[in-house]
Amino acid sequence: MEKSFQIQLEEIKETDILIGIPSYNNVRTIGHVVRAVMAGIAKYFPKARAVLVNSDGGSTDGTQEEVKKVGIEDFKMILTSYPLRAIQKIVTPYHGVPGKGSAFRTIFEAAASLKAKACAVVDSDLRSITPEWMELLLRPIYEEGFDYAAPLYARHKFDGTITNSIVYPLTRALYGKRVRQPIGGDFGFSGKLAEFYLTQEVWETDVARFGIDIWMTTLAIAEGYKMCQCYLGAKIHDIKDPGTDLGPMFTQVVSSVYRLMGNYQNLWKEVKESQPVPTFGFHYEVGVEPISVNVERMIGNFRLGVKDLMEIWKKVLLPETAHWLESIGRLPNEAFSFPQGLWIRIIYDFAVAYHKGSVHREHLLKSMIPLYLGRVTSFIKENQESSAKEVEEKIESLCTMFEEMKPYLIERWE
Repeated sequence: MEKSFQIQLEEIKETDILIGIPSYNNVRTIGHVVRAVMAGIAKYFPKARAVLVNSDGGSTDGTQEEVKKVGIEDFKMILTSYPLRAIQKIVTPYHGVPGKGSAFRTIFEAAASLKAKACAVVDSDLRSITPEWMELLLRPIYEEGFDYAAPLYARHKFDGTITNSIVYPLTRALYGKRVRQPIGGDFGFSGKLAEFYLTQEVWETDVARFGIDIWMTTLAIAEGYKMCQCYLGAKIHDIKDPGTDLGPMFTQVVSSVYRLMGNYQNLWKEVKESQPVPTFGFHYEVGVEPISVNVERMIGNFRLGVKDLMEIWKKVLLPETAHWLESIGRLPNEAFSFPQGLWIRIIYDFAVAYHKGSVHREHLLKSMIPLYLGRVTSFIKENQESSAKEVEEKIESLCTMFEEMKPYLIERWE
Protein backbone atom coordinates (compact mmCIF):
# COMPACT_ATOMS: atom_id res chain seq x y z
CA MET A 1 0.00 0.00 0.00
CA GLU A 2 1.22 3.51 -0.88
CA LYS A 3 2.12 5.80 2.00
CA SER A 4 -0.05 8.89 2.40
CA PHE A 5 1.28 12.32 1.42
CA GLN A 6 1.35 13.37 5.09
CA ILE A 7 3.32 10.30 6.20
CA GLN A 8 5.88 10.82 3.42
CA LEU A 9 6.36 14.44 4.51
CA GLU A 10 6.79 13.41 8.15
CA GLU A 11 9.44 10.83 7.19
CA ILE A 12 11.44 13.39 5.16
CA LYS A 13 11.14 16.01 7.98
CA GLU A 14 13.00 18.92 6.32
CA THR A 15 14.49 19.96 3.00
CA ASP A 16 16.55 22.81 1.52
CA ILE A 17 15.01 22.78 -1.95
CA LEU A 18 11.58 21.69 -3.16
CA ILE A 19 10.53 21.33 -6.80
CA GLY A 20 6.88 20.95 -7.71
CA ILE A 21 5.57 19.54 -10.98
CA PRO A 22 1.78 19.74 -11.40
CA SER A 23 0.52 17.22 -13.96
CA TYR A 24 -2.52 15.79 -15.69
CA ASN A 25 -2.07 13.15 -18.40
CA ASN A 26 1.45 14.28 -19.41
CA VAL A 27 3.09 10.88 -19.86
CA ARG A 28 4.72 11.97 -23.16
CA THR A 29 6.70 14.84 -21.65
CA ILE A 30 6.95 14.45 -17.88
CA GLY A 31 9.85 11.95 -17.92
CA HIS A 32 12.00 14.53 -19.71
CA VAL A 33 10.97 17.27 -17.23
CA VAL A 34 11.79 15.10 -14.18
CA ARG A 35 15.18 14.11 -15.64
CA ALA A 36 16.08 17.76 -16.33
CA VAL A 37 15.03 18.79 -12.80
CA MET A 38 17.02 16.00 -11.13
CA ALA A 39 20.07 16.65 -13.28
CA GLY A 40 19.89 20.39 -12.51
CA ILE A 41 19.67 19.84 -8.75
CA ALA A 42 22.49 17.30 -8.79
CA LYS A 43 24.71 19.55 -10.89
CA TYR A 44 24.09 22.97 -9.30
CA PHE A 45 23.06 22.12 -5.73
CA PRO A 46 24.94 18.87 -5.00
CA LYS A 47 25.05 19.43 -1.22
CA ALA A 48 21.43 20.50 -0.81
CA ARG A 49 18.66 18.26 0.47
CA ALA A 50 16.07 18.21 -2.31
CA VAL A 51 12.53 16.88 -2.69
CA LEU A 52 10.52 16.62 -5.91
CA VAL A 53 6.72 16.69 -5.55
CA ASN A 54 4.56 15.57 -8.47
CA SER A 55 1.07 16.91 -7.72
CA ASP A 56 -1.21 15.03 -10.09
CA GLY A 57 -4.80 15.70 -11.09
CA GLY A 58 -5.81 12.06 -11.52
CA SER A 59 -3.88 11.11 -14.67
CA THR A 60 -5.03 7.89 -16.34
CA ASP A 61 -2.20 7.60 -18.90
CA GLY A 62 0.66 6.44 -16.64
CA THR A 63 2.03 9.92 -15.77
CA GLN A 64 2.56 9.06 -12.09
CA GLU A 65 4.28 5.76 -12.92
CA GLU A 66 6.59 7.58 -15.33
CA VAL A 67 7.67 10.00 -12.56
CA LYS A 68 8.44 7.14 -10.15
CA LYS A 69 10.45 5.32 -12.82
CA VAL A 70 12.96 8.10 -13.55
CA GLY A 71 16.12 7.50 -11.53
CA ILE A 72 19.41 9.23 -10.88
CA GLU A 73 21.28 6.67 -13.00
CA ASP A 74 19.52 8.12 -16.05
CA PHE A 75 21.83 11.13 -16.20
CA LYS A 76 25.25 10.10 -14.91
CA MET A 77 26.61 10.93 -18.34
CA ILE A 78 26.01 14.67 -18.05
CA LEU A 79 27.40 15.31 -14.57
CA THR A 80 30.92 16.37 -13.82
CA SER A 81 30.60 15.34 -10.18
CA TYR A 82 28.15 12.98 -8.55
CA PRO A 83 25.56 14.52 -6.24
CA LEU A 84 26.18 13.98 -2.55
CA ARG A 85 22.53 13.40 -1.72
CA ALA A 86 19.74 11.44 -3.34
CA ILE A 87 16.70 13.45 -4.45
CA GLN A 88 13.52 12.26 -2.75
CA LYS A 89 10.34 12.01 -4.80
CA ILE A 90 6.72 12.28 -3.69
CA VAL A 91 3.96 11.48 -6.18
CA THR A 92 0.56 12.48 -4.81
CA PRO A 93 -2.96 13.22 -6.07
CA TYR A 94 -4.17 16.70 -5.18
CA HIS A 95 -7.63 17.51 -3.83
CA GLY A 96 -10.13 20.32 -4.35
CA VAL A 97 -11.27 22.17 -7.48
CA PRO A 98 -9.77 20.49 -10.58
CA GLY A 99 -6.99 22.70 -11.92
CA LYS A 100 -3.45 23.90 -11.69
CA GLY A 101 -4.06 26.08 -8.62
CA SER A 102 -5.18 23.11 -6.54
CA ALA A 103 -2.03 21.26 -7.63
CA PHE A 104 0.05 24.24 -6.49
CA ARG A 105 -1.70 24.28 -3.13
CA THR A 106 -0.40 20.76 -2.47
CA ILE A 107 3.11 21.92 -3.44
CA PHE A 108 2.87 24.95 -1.09
CA GLU A 109 1.75 22.62 1.73
CA ALA A 110 4.77 20.39 1.15
CA ALA A 111 7.10 23.42 1.11
CA ALA A 112 5.67 24.73 4.39
CA SER A 113 5.69 21.33 6.07
CA LEU A 114 9.31 20.60 5.07
CA LYS A 115 10.49 24.17 5.86
CA ALA A 116 11.96 24.46 2.35
CA LYS A 117 14.27 27.42 1.84
CA ALA A 118 13.87 27.68 -1.95
CA CYS A 119 11.16 26.22 -4.20
CA ALA A 120 10.42 26.06 -7.90
CA VAL A 121 7.46 24.87 -9.98
CA VAL A 122 7.74 23.84 -13.62
CA ASP A 123 5.12 22.79 -16.16
CA SER A 124 4.85 19.10 -17.00
CA ASP A 125 4.41 19.62 -20.77
CA LEU A 126 7.76 21.40 -21.31
CA ARG A 127 9.92 20.13 -24.14
CA SER A 128 12.61 22.84 -23.82
CA ILE A 129 13.52 22.56 -20.13
CA THR A 130 17.23 22.04 -19.41
CA PRO A 131 19.10 21.34 -16.13
CA GLU A 132 20.16 25.04 -16.17
CA TRP A 133 16.57 26.10 -15.48
CA MET A 134 16.99 24.81 -11.92
CA GLU A 135 19.97 27.03 -11.29
CA LEU A 136 18.23 30.08 -12.79
CA LEU A 137 14.96 29.65 -10.89
CA LEU A 138 16.45 28.59 -7.55
CA ARG A 139 19.78 30.38 -7.05
CA PRO A 140 18.29 33.91 -6.68
CA ILE A 141 16.08 32.49 -3.89
CA TYR A 142 18.59 30.09 -2.34
CA GLU A 143 21.61 32.40 -2.29
CA GLU A 144 20.60 35.97 -3.19
CA GLY A 145 17.69 36.60 -0.82
CA PHE A 146 14.92 36.97 -3.41
CA ASP A 147 11.42 35.69 -2.63
CA TYR A 148 10.05 35.34 -6.16
CA ALA A 149 11.69 34.58 -9.51
CA ALA A 150 9.45 35.02 -12.55
CA PRO A 151 10.44 33.40 -15.86
CA LEU A 152 11.56 35.33 -18.92
CA TYR A 153 11.24 33.38 -22.17
CA ALA A 154 12.02 33.86 -25.81
CA ARG A 155 8.69 33.24 -27.54
CA HIS A 156 7.34 33.37 -31.06
CA LYS A 157 6.17 36.93 -31.80
CA PHE A 158 2.51 35.77 -31.87
CA ASP A 159 2.66 33.39 -28.89
CA GLY A 160 1.44 34.48 -25.44
CA THR A 161 -1.17 36.95 -26.73
CA ILE A 162 -3.13 37.09 -23.43
CA THR A 163 0.12 38.04 -21.68
CA ASN A 164 1.19 40.55 -24.33
CA SER A 165 -2.12 42.34 -24.84
CA ILE A 166 -3.65 42.25 -21.34
CA VAL A 167 -1.78 40.74 -18.42
CA TYR A 168 1.72 42.21 -18.80
CA PRO A 169 0.67 45.80 -19.66
CA LEU A 170 -2.12 45.88 -17.06
CA THR A 171 -0.05 44.38 -14.22
CA ARG A 172 2.79 46.75 -15.00
CA ALA A 173 0.53 49.84 -15.13
CA LEU A 174 -1.26 48.87 -11.91
CA TYR A 175 1.57 47.74 -9.66
CA GLY A 176 4.61 49.45 -11.17
CA LYS A 177 6.88 46.43 -11.75
CA ARG A 178 7.97 45.34 -15.25
CA VAL A 179 7.55 41.58 -14.87
CA ARG A 180 7.47 40.47 -18.51
CA GLN A 181 5.90 37.00 -18.04
CA PRO A 182 3.53 37.28 -15.07
CA ILE A 183 1.67 34.11 -16.13
CA GLY A 184 4.69 32.15 -17.32
CA GLY A 185 4.01 28.83 -15.57
CA ASP A 186 7.54 28.21 -14.25
CA PHE A 187 8.54 30.10 -11.09
CA GLY A 188 10.97 30.16 -8.18
CA PHE A 189 9.77 31.26 -4.73
CA SER A 190 10.87 31.18 -1.10
CA GLY A 191 9.42 28.90 1.56
CA LYS A 192 8.31 32.06 3.37
CA LEU A 193 6.24 33.14 0.36
CA ALA A 194 4.75 29.63 0.00
CA GLU A 195 3.54 29.87 3.60
CA PHE A 196 1.98 33.26 2.88
CA TYR A 197 0.13 31.87 -0.18
CA LEU A 198 -1.37 29.12 1.99
CA THR A 199 -2.99 31.69 4.30
CA GLN A 200 -5.14 33.10 1.46
CA GLU A 201 -8.76 31.96 1.03
CA VAL A 202 -8.85 31.52 -2.75
CA TRP A 203 -8.84 27.77 -3.27
CA GLU A 204 -12.49 27.50 -4.32
CA THR A 205 -12.23 30.31 -6.90
CA ASP A 206 -10.85 30.66 -10.46
CA VAL A 207 -7.39 30.99 -8.90
CA ALA A 208 -7.55 27.23 -8.24
CA ARG A 209 -7.95 26.66 -11.99
CA PHE A 210 -6.03 28.79 -14.52
CA GLY A 211 -5.68 31.93 -12.39
CA ILE A 212 -2.87 30.72 -10.11
CA ASP A 213 0.11 32.15 -12.04
CA ILE A 214 -1.09 35.75 -12.13
CA TRP A 215 -2.33 35.49 -8.55
CA MET A 216 1.13 34.37 -7.34
CA THR A 217 2.89 37.16 -9.25
CA THR A 218 0.47 39.89 -8.17
CA LEU A 219 0.58 38.94 -4.49
CA ALA A 220 4.39 38.81 -4.56
CA ILE A 221 4.50 42.37 -6.00
CA ALA A 222 1.64 43.88 -4.00
CA GLU A 223 2.77 42.43 -0.67
CA GLY A 224 6.28 43.81 -1.15
CA TYR A 225 8.25 40.55 -1.56
CA LYS A 226 11.66 40.89 -3.20
CA MET A 227 11.37 39.81 -6.83
CA CYS A 228 13.44 39.18 -9.94
CA GLN A 229 13.11 37.45 -13.31
CA CYS A 230 15.32 34.81 -14.97
CA TYR A 231 15.99 34.37 -18.66
CA LEU A 232 15.25 30.72 -19.51
CA GLY A 233 15.53 30.79 -23.32
CA ALA A 234 12.75 29.24 -25.41
CA LYS A 235 9.60 27.86 -23.87
CA ILE A 236 8.52 25.03 -26.11
CA HIS A 237 5.41 23.24 -24.93
CA ASP A 238 2.07 22.12 -26.38
CA ILE A 239 1.32 25.29 -28.39
CA LYS A 240 -2.13 26.52 -29.39
CA ASP A 241 -3.43 28.95 -32.03
CA PRO A 242 -4.36 32.17 -30.13
CA GLY A 243 -7.75 32.16 -31.90
CA THR A 244 -8.85 28.73 -30.66
CA ASP A 245 -9.06 26.88 -27.40
CA LEU A 246 -9.51 30.07 -25.38
CA GLY A 247 -12.67 29.87 -23.31
CA PRO A 248 -11.90 28.95 -19.68
CA MET A 249 -8.23 29.98 -19.81
CA PHE A 250 -9.11 33.53 -20.90
CA THR A 251 -11.99 34.09 -18.47
CA GLN A 252 -10.20 32.59 -15.45
CA VAL A 253 -6.99 34.57 -15.99
CA VAL A 254 -8.79 37.87 -16.60
CA SER A 255 -11.21 37.32 -13.69
CA SER A 256 -8.20 36.73 -11.39
CA VAL A 257 -6.56 39.99 -12.59
CA TYR A 258 -9.79 41.96 -12.13
CA ARG A 259 -10.60 40.42 -8.74
CA LEU A 260 -7.10 41.33 -7.48
CA MET A 261 -7.63 44.91 -8.69
CA GLY A 262 -10.49 45.14 -6.20
CA ASN A 263 -8.36 43.71 -3.37
CA TYR A 264 -5.45 46.08 -4.00
CA GLN A 265 -7.24 49.24 -5.19
CA ASN A 266 -5.72 51.44 -2.47
CA LEU A 267 -2.24 50.33 -3.56
CA TRP A 268 -2.43 50.69 -7.34
CA LYS A 269 -4.18 54.06 -7.29
CA GLU A 270 -1.00 55.50 -5.73
CA VAL A 271 1.43 53.90 -8.25
CA LYS A 272 2.51 56.54 -10.79
CA GLU A 273 5.09 54.78 -13.00
CA SER A 274 6.79 51.41 -13.52
CA GLN A 275 10.30 50.22 -12.66
CA PRO A 276 12.38 47.35 -14.12
CA VAL A 277 13.06 44.32 -11.89
CA PRO A 278 16.51 42.64 -11.57
CA THR A 279 17.06 40.00 -14.28
CA PHE A 280 19.29 36.92 -14.03
CA GLY A 281 20.56 34.70 -16.83
CA PHE A 282 22.36 35.13 -20.12
CA HIS A 283 20.27 36.53 -23.00
CA TYR A 284 20.74 34.59 -26.22
CA GLU A 285 18.91 34.18 -29.52
CA VAL A 286 16.92 30.97 -29.88
CA GLY A 287 14.77 29.39 -32.56
CA VAL A 288 11.10 29.26 -31.57
CA GLU A 289 8.32 27.13 -33.00
CA PRO A 290 6.15 28.85 -35.63
CA ILE A 291 2.46 29.42 -34.88
CA SER A 292 -0.29 29.27 -37.47
CA VAL A 293 -3.04 31.84 -36.97
CA ASN A 294 -6.43 31.91 -38.70
CA VAL A 295 -7.00 35.67 -39.07
CA GLU A 296 -10.24 35.36 -41.07
CA ARG A 297 -11.88 33.26 -38.38
CA MET A 298 -10.85 35.73 -35.68
CA ILE A 299 -12.31 38.70 -37.61
CA GLY A 300 -15.48 36.64 -38.12
CA ASN A 301 -15.74 36.09 -34.36
CA PHE A 302 -15.26 39.82 -33.72
CA ARG A 303 -18.04 40.73 -36.20
CA LEU A 304 -20.35 38.17 -34.61
CA GLY A 305 -19.63 39.81 -31.24
CA VAL A 306 -20.54 43.26 -32.60
CA LYS A 307 -23.84 41.80 -33.84
CA ASP A 308 -24.76 39.69 -30.78
CA LEU A 309 -23.05 41.26 -27.74
CA MET A 310 -23.44 45.00 -28.27
CA GLU A 311 -26.26 45.11 -25.67
CA ILE A 312 -23.83 43.90 -22.97
CA TRP A 313 -20.98 46.10 -24.22
CA LYS A 314 -23.17 49.23 -24.10
CA LYS A 315 -23.73 48.67 -20.36
CA VAL A 316 -19.94 48.76 -19.88
CA LEU A 317 -18.54 51.22 -22.41
CA LEU A 318 -19.01 54.92 -23.08
CA PRO A 319 -21.35 55.58 -26.08
CA GLU A 320 -18.49 56.82 -28.31
CA THR A 321 -16.46 53.65 -27.55
CA ALA A 322 -19.40 51.39 -28.54
CA HIS A 323 -19.93 53.47 -31.69
CA TRP A 324 -16.22 53.06 -32.57
CA LEU A 325 -16.56 49.26 -32.28
CA GLU A 326 -19.61 49.24 -34.56
CA SER A 327 -17.65 51.13 -37.24
CA ILE A 328 -14.70 48.67 -36.97
CA GLY A 329 -17.19 45.81 -37.42
CA ARG A 330 -18.11 47.23 -40.84
CA LEU A 331 -14.51 47.33 -42.14
CA PRO A 332 -13.57 44.84 -44.89
CA ASN A 333 -11.03 42.17 -43.85
CA GLU A 334 -8.08 43.76 -45.66
CA ALA A 335 -8.68 47.15 -43.95
CA PHE A 336 -9.44 45.70 -40.50
CA SER A 337 -7.78 47.66 -37.69
CA PHE A 338 -8.40 47.86 -33.93
CA PRO A 339 -6.37 50.77 -32.43
CA GLN A 340 -4.51 50.22 -29.17
CA GLY A 341 -5.93 53.33 -27.48
CA LEU A 342 -9.42 51.89 -27.95
CA TRP A 343 -8.25 48.53 -26.62
CA ILE A 344 -6.82 50.05 -23.41
CA ARG A 345 -10.02 51.98 -22.79
CA ILE A 346 -12.01 48.72 -23.16
CA ILE A 347 -9.73 46.81 -20.73
CA TYR A 348 -10.15 49.58 -18.16
CA ASP A 349 -13.94 49.86 -18.69
CA PHE A 350 -14.42 46.12 -18.26
CA ALA A 351 -12.30 46.22 -15.07
CA VAL A 352 -14.65 48.88 -13.65
CA ALA A 353 -17.76 46.88 -14.65
CA TYR A 354 -16.30 43.73 -13.06
CA HIS A 355 -15.53 45.64 -9.85
CA LYS A 356 -19.02 47.18 -9.63
CA GLY A 357 -20.77 43.94 -10.58
CA SER A 358 -23.04 45.91 -12.92
CA VAL A 359 -23.12 42.98 -15.40
CA HIS A 360 -23.08 39.26 -14.47
CA ARG A 361 -19.33 38.64 -14.19
CA GLU A 362 -19.11 35.43 -16.18
CA HIS A 363 -21.21 36.89 -19.04
CA LEU A 364 -19.06 40.03 -18.90
CA LEU A 365 -15.78 38.09 -19.28
CA LYS A 366 -17.10 35.80 -22.02
CA SER A 367 -18.31 38.85 -23.94
CA MET A 368 -14.70 40.18 -23.93
CA ILE A 369 -13.39 37.28 -26.02
CA PRO A 370 -14.49 38.64 -29.46
CA LEU A 371 -12.98 42.05 -28.53
CA TYR A 372 -9.72 40.35 -27.59
CA LEU A 373 -9.71 38.40 -30.87
CA GLY A 374 -10.29 41.66 -32.77
CA ARG A 375 -7.34 43.35 -31.08
CA VAL A 376 -5.04 40.32 -31.56
CA THR A 377 -6.01 40.14 -35.25
CA SER A 378 -5.14 43.80 -35.70
CA PHE A 379 -1.78 43.30 -33.94
CA ILE A 380 -0.94 40.29 -36.14
CA LYS A 381 -1.85 42.18 -39.32
CA GLU A 382 0.27 45.20 -38.28
CA ASN A 383 3.28 42.99 -37.48
CA GLN A 384 3.24 40.37 -40.22
CA GLU A 385 6.64 41.57 -41.49
CA SER A 386 8.09 42.75 -38.16
CA SER A 387 10.99 41.00 -36.45
CA ALA A 388 10.60 39.59 -32.93
CA LYS A 389 12.62 42.56 -31.64
CA GLU A 390 10.32 45.07 -33.36
CA VAL A 391 7.24 43.29 -31.96
CA GLU A 392 8.75 43.49 -28.47
CA GLU A 393 9.20 47.25 -28.93
CA LYS A 394 5.51 47.55 -29.94
CA ILE A 395 4.46 45.68 -26.78
CA GLU A 396 6.62 48.03 -24.70
CA SER A 397 4.93 51.05 -26.31
CA LEU A 398 1.51 49.50 -25.54
CA CYS A 399 2.60 49.23 -21.89
CA THR A 400 3.65 52.88 -21.83
CA MET A 401 0.23 53.84 -23.19
CA PHE A 402 -1.49 51.73 -20.49
CA GLU A 403 0.47 53.71 -17.89
CA GLU A 404 -0.36 57.06 -19.53
CA MET A 405 -4.09 56.23 -19.65
CA LYS A 406 -4.26 55.11 -16.02
CA PRO A 407 -5.94 58.38 -14.89
CA TYR A 408 -8.88 57.35 -17.14
CA LEU A 409 -9.18 54.08 -15.15
CA ILE A 410 -8.99 55.85 -11.77
CA GLU A 411 -11.62 58.41 -12.81
CA ARG A 412 -14.08 55.73 -13.97
CA TRP A 413 -13.31 53.50 -10.95
CA GLU A 414 -14.30 56.27 -8.55
